[in-house]
Parts: sequence; structure tokens; C-alpha cells
Amino acid sequence: MAKSTRNRGTHWSSDDERRLRELAFGNTPTRVIGLKLGRSESGVRGKANELGISLRPPNQSPYGPRRRR
Repeated sequence: MAKSTRNRGTHWSSDDERRLRELAFGNTPTRVIGLKLGRSESGVRGKANELGISLRPPNQSPYGPRRRR
């Protein structure tokens, strides 16, 4: 898997952080967020963790899938 290095080693601007929030709120997969921002998936996860942004889909039950009767 090729990693994006377009922004490797550069600081996150406030615009990048804003876009990360928007994409995470829009339920965009982490890999796609990384491609759009030119960052690696692990870099996106780290910055989201630092900012307190959840990357989990909000539409999933915290108790797991429901069983059918």
C-alpha cells in the first residue's frame, strides 16, 4: 500500500484540522481522509486522537449487531 507523502513532516494547519473535523463528522473512512489531506492513515488517526475527534461511524450500535429472532 502506497503512503501519501505530500504533507509528510509538515505541521497541521487550522484549515487541515477543520477539514479533518468535517470529513470525520461526515462519516468518511480514515483512509479516504488521509488521501484527501495528503497524510498517512496513521497520521490522520493520531491527529484525530490529539484533537479528540472520533473516527468511529456514529450510526453503529455500541452493543454490536442485533440478533434476529
